[in-house]
Amino acid sequence: MKNFSILLISIFFCSCQQKENKIAPAPSSESSVTKDSVTTNKIEEENKQTGDTIVLNFKDEKGFYTAEGSLDSIHPRIYLKFKNEDSGELNAKIVPTTGKGNIRFNQIIFPDKSSDGPFGMDLKINLTQKGDHIIMVGHSQMADNPFWGKFKVQLENKKQ
Repeated sequence: MKNFSILLISIFFCSCQQKENKIAPAPSSESSVTKDSVTTNKIEEENKQTGDTIVLNFKDEKGFYTAEGSLDSIHPRIYLKFKNEDSGELNAKIVPTTGKGNIRFNQIIFPDKSSDGPFGMDLKINLTQKGDHIIMVGHSQMADNPFWGKFKVQLENKKQ
């Protein structure tokens, strides 16, 4: 009986193994790609939320970093990462798509790992350090009804 159960278990495990079908992707017949379409695709890919992070690499024609993000139960905080090249004043604001909501700039983390915060839906702070900054966006834990939904964020770094 013991040998029979071992035999059944081994047959079960062997039958459950799935074999992978490795199919090579077909080469694309579209080899003529224009620079405009590549540039447009690159712009569309930048300043987008990936998981809980938005990397701000692209400034619009007005010189603002703009991005859209969303808060949900899986991602209750969003991290905005940007690189500061010059010292100056950072002006930022959050605009929820619903008009108002319990959403704010929770914290800013400077390149030397020091931090400041919390702030409101508007942020004005002098940036004296050069390097990568991280701004945390989320809801206020001191208030009821956390914000879940989409929002827009706009950052402007005024040089001194």
